[in-house]
Amino acid sequence: MKNTILLLVCVLLSINAATQSCIGAWERYFTNEQGENLKSVVLFADGYQVLSTYNADTGKFLSTNGGTWKLKGDIMTEKVEFHTDDADLIGTEASFQIVITETTLEIVDSSLKFNKIDDGTSGELQGAWLMSGRVRDGNEQLRDTSGPRKTMKILSGTRFQWIAYNIETKQFMGTGGGTYTTIDGKYTETIAFFSRDDSKAGLSLQFDYDLVDGKWHHKGFSSKGEPLHEIWSVREK
Repeated sequence: MKNTILLLVCVLLSINAATQSCIGAWERYFTNEQGENLKSVVLFADGYQVLSTYNADTGKFLSTNGGTWKLKGDIMTEKVEFHTDDADLIGTEASFQIVITETTLEIVDSSLKFNKIDDGTSGELQGAWLMSGRVRDGNEQLRDTSGPRKTMKILSGTRFQWIAYNIETKQFMGTGGGTYTTIDGKYTETIAFFSRDDSKAGLSLQFDYDLVDGKWHHKGFSSKGEPLHEIWSVREK
């Protein structure tokens, strides 16, 4: 009887481990050699991910990388689409073992251990999106999202990040990220880091948003105060 109960407990633990998901947002704090307090945040949407590191005190942007991912058992395989530290890695794949619990995500045989921020829920816009057009003077100007130049935005339940890059030329054009909310048709983001201007860290911007035929219409003013009306489409796997 005791052996049967022990076996049942092991099975239940195995099932629980197998059902843990990496979808959502995860964070890690650490100190560099200069004694700076740094923060890394990784966002996982269905099929796509991004990892960024910045100064937790000042918001100074340091690095970002990401692309596609898939998980088989406890082995994660990522294919790099952008990488600010090493452009030569773009187009390559890497596989590694991970351990996911209800609160942590750890890469085996490394010092990388992240704590869960959210599981992707509560955010109406959760997922991976591609900039697919703009509206200017009332006219839609659509963009082909299948090309090598992409502006991707990944949102968890509470975190966002956009990245502009080119897969073919390996050029990185910029990124920014932080927290967001979606309440009563208002999308409000608070910038934690912005690669083009560190002084924007801490700035909150509010936009109108609407989902029209599955497309996200994003209207308001940019961090420079310029009017914008962007159209984003879900990035398919």
